Amino acid sequence: MAPQPPQLSARRAQLTARLDQRDRTWWIDFAARAAVLLGGLSAILFIGAIFVFIATQGLELMGRLSFGEFLFGRHWEPTVEPPAYGALPLLAGTCWITGVAMLIAVPLAFCAAIYVGEFARGKQREWLKILIELLAAIPSVVWGVIGLHLMKPIIQTVFGVQVGLNVLNAGIILGLMAAPIITTIAEDALKAVPDTYREAAEALGASRWQVVWRVVLPHARPGLSAAVLLGIGRAFGETIAVLMASGHRLMVPTSIFDSAATVTATIAAELGETATGSDHYQVLFVLGLVLFLITFVINLLADWIVRGRRSR
Repeated sequence: MAPQPPQLSARRAQLTARLDQRDRTWWIDFAARAAVLLGGLSAILFIGAIFVFIATQGLELMGRLSFGEFLFGRHWEPTVEPPAYGALPLLAGTCWITGVAMLIAVPLAFCAAIYVGEFARGKQREWLKILIELLAAIPSVVWGVIGLHLMKPIIQTVFGVQVGLNVLNAGIILGLMAAPIITTIAEDALKAVPDTYREAAEALGASRWQVVWRVVLPHARPGLSAAVLLGIGRAFGETIAVLMASGHRLMVPTSIFDSAATVTATIAAELGETATGSDHYQVLFVLGLVLFLITFVINLLADWIVRGRRSR
């Protein structure tokens, strides 16, 4: 067999090297796709596993429990005879505190997001974003201590009430905790508005505030709505700070100066003192299931709002 010319051998070596490189690239791409797919599926599996675990722990009691009496019963007394499993005081307390928290958090968060996203420039913007992120990183127990030792006497002095651990106290603390999260998401929604919209409005003679009010905010409305819903979900799931600042009174509150109990705080306070497998133990998991479904619906609604806007 005649020897091959040097040019042909070199060409064949180059083709072989390219094929080997393509094979390696394909395997790397396949591994990356598999890792991403596994990560996405694992999140779904974890959520499903949590749901199944919570549901199975209270499954036996759910078959014997009237769901209407459970949701709308006004007395939560699981340790008396006969026990009363009315979740209305807990759900009402959660809604009251969350409502007050949103009344405080949403204006603060939107003002901060508008200033950081539309008015601040350079290092000022970077430092403000860092401070907001640090505010979100404060542990909830620290917020609880602030509510217990700082906000309590202030509320008693300013409003002349005897009990400083109430819905207002917990709402203020929870609002300050939720504001950084809402601010971050709201700022992202404002940044998603194309700059061409701002430039067109300024070319027509609009001032900076008119651009924000008439152009940026209307186009960022779905993202801002999603930010509020995610803030509500965050407020619904908070535990230790609310437990320390709300007074944990197991009755339906009638004003912001009444002490109240939330679903999460009740689970945290009572689960460690119940006998495993008892009715009291199981009803706490039923409460957890209700809370899980509420937060799931809130987050699903927020995602639907954002996706609905993007698809237009």
